[in-house]
Amino acid sequence: QVYKQKEYMVTIELLGPHGNKSLTSEAKNFYELKQELQKDTEIQKWLQHCAVALNGEIISSLDISFKDGDKIALLPPVCGG
Repeated sequence: QVYKQKEYMVTIELLGPHGNKSLTSEAKNFYELKQELQKDTEIQKWLQHCAVALNGEIISSLDISFKDGDKIALLPPVCGG
C-alpha cells in the first residue's frame, strides 16, 4: 500500500510596504523561510528589519520549527510621531 504524504503548508502575511499580501510556503522553519523570501528583491529590502509573529505571538528566536497550518506575520518597523 502506498501512502501519500500530507501536503504541508504555512501562511505568511506581509504587512506594511506590500499592502497586506499573503503567501504560502512549505518551509519547515524560519531559516528555510528566510532563504525563500530573500529571493524576492522587494521583500529582501526590509526583511531584516521586521518583527516576526508566529500564530499571533511575537517571537524572539528563529529556532522554531513550523507545524502545518501555522501563520507567520512579518511586521515592518513603523515610525511614530
